Formats: sequence, C-alpha cells, structure tokens
Amino acid sequence: MPVNETVAQYSNWCYGSAIAVYVLAMAFCLADHAFGKARSRSVPARELVSVGGGGTDSAVPDAGVVRPAGSEPTRPGERPLTERLGRMGVSLLMLGLLLHLTSIVLRGMATHRPPWGNMYEYMSAVCFVALAIWVGLMRKFPIRRVTAYVLLPIVILLFLGGTVLYTQAEPVQPALQSYWLAVHVSVVIVATGILLIPGVASILYLLRSAHDRDPRRLAKLGPKLPAADTLDRLAYRTTIVGFPLFTFGVICGAIWAESAWGRFWGWDPKETTAFVAWVVYAAYLHARATAGWRGTRAAVVNVAGFAVMIFNLFFINLVTTGLHSYAGVG
Repeated sequence: MPVNETVAQYSNWCYGSAIAVYVLAMAFCLADHAFGKARSRSVPARELVSVGGGGTDSAVPDAGVVRPAGSEPTRPGERPLTERLGRMGVSLLMLGLLLHLTSIVLRGMATHRPPWGNMYEYMSAVCFVALAIWVGLMRKFPIRRVTAYVLLPIVILLFLGGTVLYTQAEPVQPALQSYWLAVHVSVVIVATGILLIPGVASILYLLRSAHDRDPRRLAKLGPKLPAADTLDRLAYRTTIVGFPLFTFGVICGAIWAESAWGRFWGWDPKETTAFVAWVVYAAYLHARATAGWRGTRAAVVNVAGFAVMIFNLFFINLVTTGLHSYAGVG
C-alpha cells in the first residue's frame, strides 16, 4: 500500500512538538532540582518564649529560621513554588509522552507497518519507552527531582534521530517484511528503553556516593540527589527486568538471522556490540548475586553497559557498515 504522506507529516509535527515539550519539562524540572530544598537537610525551628513568662508566644512563628532559596513560606495547604514547578514539569512530561505516542502511531498508520522499520523510528520508540518507564518509576521511588537528568540524553537522542538519522516514511525493504519485525525489534526496543534508566541512575549514584564520602565534594549537587541506596536499588531492579527481555530479543534476532541470511550469528557490528552489552549486564547481575558487589564497583559496571548501549543505539549506525545498516534496527 502507498504511504499516506499527509498522516506522515502529522507524525513529524507531533514528533517535533514532543521534543519542544520535553525541553520545557526539563527546564521546569531543573528549576525544581536547583532551587528546591535538599531533603537530607532540615533546619530546626527555634523555641520562642514571650517576655514576662506568660505562657503565650508573642514572637512571630518561625522567626530566625533560615530557608533555602525556593522554600519561601506558604499558606497552609499550599505547596512551595519549587515543588509546583516540579509538578508542572511532570505534567509537561506527560503531555510530551502523549504527543510522542501519537507520532509513533501516526507513523505506523502512514506506512501500514510496525513503526520501527528504520533508525529514526527505532530511536523514537526506544526514547518513548524509557520516558514511560521513568514516569512509572516515579510512583515508587522519590526521583522526581532528577527527571531532568533522564530527559537530557533523551532529548539529545531524539534531536539527532530527527535530524541526522531522519528517514522519510516508506515501506520496509523486503528483508524486513516478516513477522519477526514485530517480535524481535519490539522486544529489543522495550529492553533498550528500560536499560537506559539504570545507566542514568548509576551515574547519579556515583555522584551522590562521592558527596557522601566527602561532603565538600559536589556540595551543592550532592544533597539534592536521591539517597545512594535508592539509586542503587533503582538501577538493580530495572536491570533485572530489562536484561531478560534483552536476552530474549537477541535470541529472536538470531532466529530471524538464520531465516533471512542462513546463519544464526555472523559477527555483524551491531550483533557484536549487542553481545558485548549483554556480557556487561550479565557480569553486573552475576557480581551482585554471587560476589556481593554493591555500591561503586557495581555502578561502574552498569555505567559501562549504558555506554555500550548508547554506542550500539546511535554511533554504530554512523561509523560502521553491516547487515543492519540498511534499516538501522537492532
């Protein structure tokens, strides 16, 4: 069936609008993070007694209490300005996700196929999954204030996907016209989106733990990050979910390769990099389960896996040529 160019254009507009909304959401979240009160620090109020010993306080409540920027006194029931900015940022993130999802759906309607048949579409779907997972995790972990650190790499990837890697809406090449496109690629998309989260969490863990060891280091940033234990649990639990899916996706890819190319494995650059990422994440989980690795060493391994995933997600399609190059999908 021919491509519906009108629907494809609407998809592009939604994609661009989603990026703009994500940037605005990142600005609000940065304001919340920069000026919000560090949760690990509290200022006790002074006990004030009226002159003359009469049992009533004549002084103004909270007099003498030093408040950080952005935590100005509010009326009862009213949230501080920084918290309101943070919640506005989350609301904008939800709007961006809606526009992003609309872009993906419209792309599929325009091309009459699963909307991940080239690198542009694949990148868009991975970033959508990562942000959707992050929104879900905010309900379980106190991580709203570091949302900007997740949005930053996502916005960069989306911008590069919409410029450097952009591909006009068109049918997929004959080699990709298989039900494995819906199975293998969709599983890898979900797994990759999930595995982007522990990478960011581990980087933040290294920053927070550096501050905890020496409060003079990262004195302004460190106290405003979530607790190191929270970030460590977040990275570990998301890796536990993402790794089996990634393993299943690699296996599906090998089966599809045997059907399409007559071999299960050919050491194609994208296959090789995916295998390296699999080994790194397997080492991380194995070290956590058997050697009892916690803290910095485990976080460094997880960051290494994150770096390999980013390299495989973006750079491998620009610097190498292989069997995956025609589509740019994993």
